[in-house]
Amino acid sequence: MSADERVESEGALGDELGHADSDEPVSSSGSLTAIIVAGGSSQRMGFDKLLAPLNGKPVFAHSIIAFEQTASVSDIILVARAERIAEYERVIEFEKFAKVSAVIPGGARRQDSVRFGIERLSGPGEFIAVHDAARPLVRPELIERALQAARSHGAAAVAVPVVDTLKRADGHSFVIGGVERRNLFAMQTPQIFRRALLERAYAALLESGIEVTDEVSAVERLGENIMIVTNDEPNFKITHPADLALAGFVLRQRYP
Repeated sequence: MSADERVESEGALGDELGHADSDEPVSSSGSLTAIIVAGGSSQRMGFDKLLAPLNGKPVFAHSIIAFEQTASVSDIILVARAERIAEYERVIEFEKFAKVSAVIPGGARRQDSVRFGIERLSGPGEFIAVHDAARPLVRPELIERALQAARSHGAAAVAVPVVDTLKRADGHSFVIGGVERRNLFAMQTPQIFRRALLERAYAALLESGIEVTDEVSAVERLGENIMIVTNDEPNFKITHPADLALAGFVLRQRYP
């Protein structure tokens, strides 16, 4: 799929819908705390994609900007690779991000990084949003919609309907069948949960030793319902070098 086709397929479904370096826990007195996960290895990119320039700012900064501009967000915890924390801190200081409460080292797996972010929280914050720093196109309106769904249902996650034809293949890459795409969604972030629910889900993961790839999978294991918040705007993850150019195109269209 070309870059233009990808933008069209993601955008044509509908209309637009202070850093602290202390080791003390972060106080979360507002309704929503964001944990932004920036701990990936970027192996497919060949360089740290989250620090790569995108329209004049590092990729990860665009996600922080969206959460900073979201009225319901009280504070932001950035979970990053330990060896890159100083670089992230410099950007946060330069950009004067007011809601970033802490930058902490992540773990070997995504779920470890999220757990570290959860453990850093304290105070009465009722909801937690988890977002991939590699999704720089998230917007405040989408965050607020997901939060409203989480308020109503306890758990909500942004997703897009699968529009491509899906096929199963055997170990030799020969097609062996199809997958019905009706009611099938590709999960994105943010994913937002009542704090007590997400804490319970991650405690169960730690006890069981099971690995998951997102928070929805963790909460699913408890038998809880998660509401899908359908997204019709580009919110893809930066995975390959070409994605940077595509994201830059989207941002220039949004903010000419």
